[in-house]
Amino acid sequence: MVSPNLEGLEPILAALSTMQANVERSQKSQAHEYLEKFQKSPEAWTKTHSLLSSPDAITEAKLFAATTLKGKITYDLDQLPRESLPSLRDSILALLKSYREGPRPIRTQLCVCLAHLAIQLLEWKDVLGHVGSTLGSGAGDCILEFLKILPEEVTEGRKISLSEEELTTRTKELMEDNASQVLGLLNQYANSSSAAAVNPRLFECISSWLREIPAADVVNSSLFDAIINGISNDASFDAAVDCMCTILRDTREVDEYMEVIQIIYPRILSLRPRIAESAGFGDLDTYKGMTRIFAEAGEAWVVMIARLPAEFRGLVESVLECCARDQDRDAIALTFLFWYEMKQIVTLDKYKQARIEYADIFGKLVDVMIKHLEYPTPDSANETDLFDGDREQEEKFREFRHQMGDVLKDCCDVITVTECLGKAFNRIQRWVSTYGSQATSTSVPHWQELEAPLFSMRAMGGMVSPEESVVLRQVIPLIVQIPDHEKLRFQAIMALGRYTDWTAQHPEFLQPQLQFVIAGFSHSSKEVVRAAALAFKFFGTDCRKLLEGSVTELHSFYESVLDNLSPDSQEEITEGVACIISAQALDKVQNMFKMYCDPVIKRMMSCANQAKTAQDDGPRLAVAGYIQLLTVFVQNIQPYVAPQEDNPAVRYCQEILPVLSAIAENFTSSTPILERVCRCWRYMVLSYRTAILPLLPTLAQQLASGFENSRQGCFLWATDSVLREFAIGAEYVDPSTSQAIYNFFEQQAFAFLRIMNDLPAEDLPDVIEDFFRLLIDALIYYHQQLLLSPVCQHILSAAVSALTLQQEAPLLAALHFLRDLLSYGTEHPNSSNFDRQDSGQAPRYSPQLQQAVKQMVASQGEPLVQRVMTGMMFTFPRDCIQDASGVLLSLFEILPLESGVWIKETIGMLPAGSIRAGETDRLMNAVGMKVDAGDLRRVRVLLQDFTTSYRRRNVAPRDGLGRLEATRFRFNG
Repeated sequence: MVSPNLEGLEPILAALSTMQANVERSQKSQAHEYLEKFQKSPEAWTKTHSLLSSPDAITEAKLFAATTLKGKITYDLDQLPRESLPSLRDSILALLKSYREGPRPIRTQLCVCLAHLAIQLLEWKDVLGHVGSTLGSGAGDCILEFLKILPEEVTEGRKISLSEEELTTRTKELMEDNASQVLGLLNQYANSSSAAAVNPRLFECISSWLREIPAADVVNSSLFDAIINGISNDASFDAAVDCMCTILRDTREVDEYMEVIQIIYPRILSLRPRIAESAGFGDLDTYKGMTRIFAEAGEAWVVMIARLPAEFRGLVESVLECCARDQDRDAIALTFLFWYEMKQIVTLDKYKQARIEYADIFGKLVDVMIKHLEYPTPDSANETDLFDGDREQEEKFREFRHQMGDVLKDCCDVITVTECLGKAFNRIQRWVSTYGSQATSTSVPHWQELEAPLFSMRAMGGMVSPEESVVLRQVIPLIVQIPDHEKLRFQAIMALGRYTDWTAQHPEFLQPQLQFVIAGFSHSSKEVVRAAALAFKFFGTDCRKLLEGSVTELHSFYESVLDNLSPDSQEEITEGVACIISAQALDKVQNMFKMYCDPVIKRMMSCANQAKTAQDDGPRLAVAGYIQLLTVFVQNIQPYVAPQEDNPAVRYCQEILPVLSAIAENFTSSTPILERVCRCWRYMVLSYRTAILPLLPTLAQQLASGFENSRQGCFLWATDSVLREFAIGAEYVDPSTSQAIYNFFEQQAFAFLRIMNDLPAEDLPDVIEDFFRLLIDALIYYHQQLLLSPVCQHILSAAVSALTLQQEAPLLAALHFLRDLLSYGTEHPNSSNFDRQDSGQAPRYSPQLQQAVKQMVASQGEPLVQRVMTGMMFTFPRDCIQDASGVLLSLFEILPLESGVWIKETIGMLPAGSIRAGETDRLMNAVGMKVDAGDLRRVRVLLQDFTTSYRRRNVAPRDGLGRLEATRFRFNG
């Protein structure tokens, strides 16, 4: 039997029970839908109060009621008569008084309710006094929580339905005018008892009000002593640390806060012994808190640290101590930003003296970081499980090492890369002299102590100049002789791959390294093989001139290992050999290209024959993989050839074009294959540019027929590269070729429109995205032809239909196209650089194009406004809203009066009851005023705020949008 106190609330309680029960997904969906509708209904005002007032309701139901009430006050306050708001305030205060001892989540939500009401109830002037007197002196925590929440909610005031002027005035009344009073209240409370002085709620409240109260006022009051004492109290430690860090961030303007810093600095340094103390006791939370304080102080005062190195050395040493004592590496990441900021400033010539004085600290930091790079020693004897089965911890450690590598790079900037490399080299030498003789093929003692400096060398590789002549000459011969331990071999190969720039300048070191890397391809570890492929890519890229004569021998090696590699490694080794081919003399390029690629094509064709009858996707994916290797060759074999001369790489592309065309024709339903083929064609255009002209007719024909037959967007993606490369005015491109390319583009456009006529937009999201990205370039390079072409009207209609989608990528493409298109109806069109006679002048608009766009807008503006507004109110992802409102802005720039009419008509078509009384008139009056004043950007803000507010208050009807429902795109061309 339901308690009398809960009568009428049964459906709500039942839905809440369903949401928490182990029931079917459909039941939970129904319950969620019911609760969502309830939260937006007018009856929610009374029923939430009933739930919160009932002694028989469970805590979860009361929390739901408090959360719902918060939403009602934020978004639905106009459902209540204005004269009833003081009564609402009093009832919330009464509820808050009854919950002042908790449960805390409910109390927090009620405090938020009261804060939101305080912001909107403009006539409520004595907010703090009224709240304090109503809740009483025994409600300390409750009042502190309200005081904490009020500034937070005021700063989030954009979600409150107030004008900017009202919000600015109210913010001053609630914050600025009350700051002194709040500071006095907090001081009074902190001095009232020893328990109050270390109350975590006190420190949370101070942190919140530091938005308004100057940090200097807090530091110069008794509250600062309370904060320091709070850091020494376990119960208040976290809140006091947060508060201290907030104060430190407020003192970043060091010249303005110099006197305050002089007060804070010695008090912070007095906390330094707690670093060693908490480390000794294994108190991780305290250790992290102390690290955070010192790191935040360093970040805030980094300018003073550079100006006064002697005075602030203690602070830098404290941060270093935090790093050194962090055996579990749980707190050290908090210092990384400080070391970066420190590096940034002490490397300036202005602070050269500071760089000298802090050099020893950065030297010690290198040692600390290399030590922390060491893998842990496992508890068991199992060397393959260093983290005792904790895969998450292992992945975290791997990622963490790269962050520590960034700190090592910072150190290189401060104390020179040679000194940092020297420290790594010394550790390698120490290991060799201590443990080298004990290493065997099955056991390498203390390998962690060798692997860490190898990793550090890898991390610092990008900082080393090819002219470095001290350390690398000694360390590289050592690296190629390290024992055959999986992690050591992996790290050694990866390290060598980072110094290929240096090796290119020191050829005498090339062969031992290359042989060491090539040997890695035969290793039993897949990780080592992966490292070898990546390193080989770098050797091929940077040492191509040195390896020019080895291209034939390397072909045998390439053929022997290719089939044993993962797809990623295949691409990497292919890129390496392709770069070596690119260094060949022009008369050898075609033959070398052919020698390497013909076997790849043979493999591809063999897999293609298997794929025709295969039941699984394996052979088809293999075909796609081999096409990708061909693309890698095309991307990297780019010999320099004079503009009008024959390109040997293009001659080979001419040989393989029919093969790729046949593959595309035979696998029209295989997306991976078609995408790889189009990618290869695209890079033929990008790599050889106008030299590809002899292939262009065949290539265009294949792109057109491929798109028609497969309906895959990748063909449009490849078309885009052709469009851009052979645009009107492009260098070495004659006008007839550019016109032929435009005709080809229109052919693709017509094909797309026919496809969109046959299938609904939701079945074509990827194709729609690729088409409108193609159109964006077409507008840039061929706007004169496109905007005056009859096809443009149909394209605009297709763009309107595409706005029914809910996926972000195709929507953004369509919206960007619409914004570009509409810009040609204004005096500031987007235009191609090719049209600029003087690159220093902005492009001039064309009255002819402006009129063409206006005519299109006049005929299709109404459905366009409907789709944009509907999307903003119901379906568009958040990241699409800015571009959608930008479309509306452009419409107002082109046809302001008509756009206002279309907006009003669209709002009039919204579901009954979803618009507040008088809301449409208020919006349209405001829009009209801004249009008359020529302030169209404010129109955009008004419409964006209206749609955002509407979306928060309403859910899209499950039975459709009625008169706002979209119609299917139709095209008869």
